[in-house]
Amino acid sequence: MLLFILVLFFVFLLAGIPIAFVLGSTTYFVFLEMGNPKIFKLIPQRMFGGVDDVVLMAIPFFILAGEVMNQAKITDGLVRFANVLVGHLRGGMAHVNILASIIFAGISGSAVADTVALGKILIPAMVKDRYDEDFSAAVTAASSIIGPIIPPSIVMIIYASIMRESVAALFLGGFLPGLLLGVFLMGAAYISSRLKNYGTYKKRASFREFLNALKSAIHALLMPFIILGGILGGICTPTEAAAIAVAYGLLVGFFWTRELKPSMLFNIVLRSTITSAMILFVIGAASLFGWLIAFHNLADEVARLFFSISDNPYIILLLVNIIMLLAGMFMDLSVNIVILAPLLAPLVIDQIGLHPLHFGMIMIVNLTVGLATPPVGLTLFAACGVSNVTFEQLVRRIIPFIMMEFIVILLVTYIPFFSTFLPRAFGYIK
Repeated sequence: MLLFILVLFFVFLLAGIPIAFVLGSTTYFVFLEMGNPKIFKLIPQRMFGGVDDVVLMAIPFFILAGEVMNQAKITDGLVRFANVLVGHLRGGMAHVNILASIIFAGISGSAVADTVALGKILIPAMVKDRYDEDFSAAVTAASSIIGPIIPPSIVMIIYASIMRESVAALFLGGFLPGLLLGVFLMGAAYISSRLKNYGTYKKRASFREFLNALKSAIHALLMPFIILGGILGGICTPTEAAAIAVAYGLLVGFFWTRELKPSMLFNIVLRSTITSAMILFVIGAASLFGWLIAFHNLADEVARLFFSISDNPYIILLLVNIIMLLAGMFMDLSVNIVILAPLLAPLVIDQIGLHPLHFGMIMIVNLTVGLATPPVGLTLFAACGVSNVTFEQLVRRIIPFIMMEFIVILLVTYIPFFSTFLPRAFGYIK
């Protein structure tokens, strides 16, 4: 049955069918093969049950909050603040790009939104400062994947819903891996800048310039603290925190930056609704597919397959990472979370003994790297869309950054400290 399911899945996937319909169609034909008409009642039940979770209600609110803040034109202030902090270093504008992605991650939680919003500003600015355009686009695409790792993160909410983990604990667990990723990307940017003579040293900003830049970005910097402070302080749930973030974004857009207009709200809500519906529909279809995996004990078959290769936990974790990397290259991040989490969790949590939170961070960091890898990396296409760089040019220039991201995957995998230190410090892990 495992072979039959895999063949159906990849035939539909390679045919170019949208992933939600790939999952649903695969399950439908497997049900036909099982020959029990009553089992078809499970299709609406499991799809509805997959999204009938109060935790998932935070997703549309976080998407709406990110859309509101994007339309409020907060990126200029973030770029200015990042420039004050790291713009004086060798390859300063590349570091500004990466640091801006780290800060922006605490607002949108979306890699593609990061690429588009920051790319429109920073790619032309880097070209003007005599950086090659393909290098500028590569920095933007590579650093944008920090968005789903540093909270608030939609994929963390999805993982929390599936694995019954604490959203707050996952949010805390994402900080150090996200910062670690930023540091390694800055290292790659520094080496490339030295080799290509990009961005010579500039005068360090004065304290007055720092204060002025902080003032221009303070409304954006406060948003992650409002969200996390409310959740960690027990003041509100993740869903309530997301709704507060929407209200805060509206206040910033209407009264601080004054970029939001009442006439813009309909399109903002429409785009957010479409994006939310797509994600939740995929989750529903993946939940149905997940039931199929559980019913046929495919997780046990996968575990037996892995242990037939090696019983060394380090080798098994390496194989798990390879599978997730390959999956991330071809499928959407949220789909991979819904499918692979229940499939691989029994292997790495029950058999090897990893903490579910640690496994979640391995999965999220690994799969987000897929957003910047060919052949279907979404941030690659987004970076091409906001620049004059071809896909082939971008892939060649992003390789050093991808190598650094692979190193971070290994560090997060084999050193639990990065994932568990903050959750343990706040009492979420005993």
